[in-house]
Formats: sequence, C-alpha cells, structure tokens
Amino acid sequence: MKKILVLSVLSLFAWGAYAADTKDTKAAAADTKASDSKSNSQQEKMKMCNEKAGDKKGDERQAFMKTCLSAKPAAAEKPKSKMAMCNEKTKGMSKPDADKARSECMKAS
Repeated sequence: MKKILVLSVLSLFAWGAYAADTKDTKAAAADTKASDSKSNSQQEKMKMCNEKAGDKKGDERQAFMKTCLSAKPAAAEKPKSKMAMCNEKTKGMSKPDADKARSECMKAS
C-alpha cells in the first residue's frame, strides 16, 4: 500500500514538472519564431545593400552600408481624397469659377 502511495505522489510531481516544461518550451518556440522573422528581414536588407554597394571600398563602402541599412522602407503614397483632387484642379481659378468647377468635379464619379 505504501508503494502505491509513494508512486502516485511521485507521478504527480513528475506530471507537474512535465507540464511546466512544455509551457516553457512553447514560449521559447514562439520567441524563436519572432526573432527569426526579424533577423530574416535584416538579413534580406543586408544582402540587398551588399549588392548595391558593388565595388565600393573602405570608408566609402562603410558610409554607404550605414545609410543603406538605416534607411526605412519607402511608404506607399496614400491615394488622395476626391476633395483634394478637385482642389488641385481648381488652383489658380477665380473664386466663383473654382467653386463651380469644384462642385462639378465632386458630382462626377
């Protein structure tokens, strides 16, 4: 009877250690995936800058690589609103003409 009690208590401790280990392993795996995607994009950027650097040597290459690697990706141009496009079309017109042209522009689809 004592053996069964001891074995059951030991199995509970073993199960608790196993459960804690799997939680830590899942968290570590998630951290690894996140850092891999960051390093992968940095590696791609490094590869692209190396190709652009070409035959540059010494200080010139170092300065180029520094600016290339620190550059942020170009943001895509936001599409202009209909109002902004109509305002551009009416630049330089007199107020009554601009109001009329802007009104027509806004009505157009």
